[in-house]
Amino acid sequence: MDFFKTTPALYKHQRVTADFIAANDRVIVTSDPGTGKTRSVLQAYTENKDGKMLVIAPLSILQPSWGDDIDYFNPELKYAVAYAKNREKMFAEDVDITITNHDAVKWLINNPAALDGFTWICIDEFTAFKNSTSQRSKAIAKLVANFKHRIIMSGTPNANTILDMWHPAKLVDDGERLGKSFWGYRSQVCSPQQVGPDPRMVQWKDKPGSEDAVAGMLKDISIRFRFEDCIDVPENTEHTMYIDLPPALMKQYRDFAWDSMIDTNDGETINAIHAGAKVKKLLQLCTGAIYNEEGISKVFHTQRYDLVMELVASRKHSLVAFNWRHERIELCKLADKLGIEYAYIDGTVPVARRTEIVRDYQAGKLQVIFCHPQAAGHGLTLTKGTTTIWCSPSYNAEHFQQMNRRIYRAGQKQKTETIMIAARDTHETKVYERLGEKMTRMNDLLDLFNQITKAA
Repeated sequence: MDFFKTTPALYKHQRVTADFIAANDRVIVTSDPGTGKTRSVLQAYTENKDGKMLVIAPLSILQPSWGDDIDYFNPELKYAVAYAKNREKMFAEDVDITITNHDAVKWLINNPAALDGFTWICIDEFTAFKNSTSQRSKAIAKLVANFKHRIIMSGTPNANTILDMWHPAKLVDDGERLGKSFWGYRSQVCSPQQVGPDPRMVQWKDKPGSEDAVAGMLKDISIRFRFEDCIDVPENTEHTMYIDLPPALMKQYRDFAWDSMIDTNDGETINAIHAGAKVKKLLQLCTGAIYNEEGISKVFHTQRYDLVMELVASRKHSLVAFNWRHERIELCKLADKLGIEYAYIDGTVPVARRTEIVRDYQAGKLQVIFCHPQAAGHGLTLTKGTTTIWCSPSYNAEHFQQMNRRIYRAGQKQKTETIMIAARDTHETKVYERLGEKMTRMNDLLDLFNQITKAA
């Protein structure tokens, strides 16, 4: 034990957030990724503890984010991390905080005695429960009634539509502010737009002013701080680097875009059965491969990865975001060839190994981590890095924002950059444009929450 260790003081916005949580039993925290929401919750709980706390968070950050923050900032607290293999044992431990993953809520419904003594619940990345009809959303809707203090957190709350806010808000206040009926809420904040020949073929679009209305209804239980307003770190710059597909591949790309069919180098024909499948396969083709119905990739070219690894080789510590398995395989091959120390994080990597990778990276032992955004995009602190490279674009605005904030966050001492790679004259450029539109819509609501917090 280091008796001379001193715990860093809270940032002012963390102190304000902790006090807000202490003063309100129901709280929505939408501060930006990287602002230290976890620490504010831990501080509020430490100072106002009246029972045990349950933390429900993405699997990849149970120990690296929550456990490590407790060890560093609130070592007086005892905690247990409950995974599927040890869940029953961990919930029986005599601790202050039990940390478990989102899907554990289904187990908890069938084991109600495990919640004895819990009065606090914190749902980290509440967007996992935005769909009220999913099994885990139904399970957590039953669970929250057991808790006096309810906190939900996300820095990316409505990446797609204002409809994403309804069920998370209901978990906090039982439908008091946005209503108990999703259909009633939808008719208030969205309008239907016909998208096909059948009048029943509609998409619900956010009404103008819906963000203002929702922010106003939730303002008394919401708190938000913008990263740039409260954390003094060097700036992050973003830019796009374009590559040209080889002429033969560009012809295949255009042919496939026209007739939804492509012949692979080994004589197999791959088809796209609808527009969504076509776009997905076109994006795969841009990255040099395409998947057949059995999920086997057919590789056409690997030039993109030479550019990515040139960028990695010229930087001390980077993160590279990838979307498909073949990307990871090609990147790892090149890293081995170049003698670059690396690791990768995706859905195949066990949680214990992910924790080890994060610690090795922060200790400077790794030059790059190849990351799937869904597995590594939430909660991890990777401030040793200075560059995030998108090997290919993600359609998911939440994953895009969260991944970019792994290095651009509290504790970063250097200027950082985000590099987006796109094949010229392809759908990849449109995906980045679409991400910008989604981020603008999400930021409209977040800016309103931020204004409300400032006014308070």
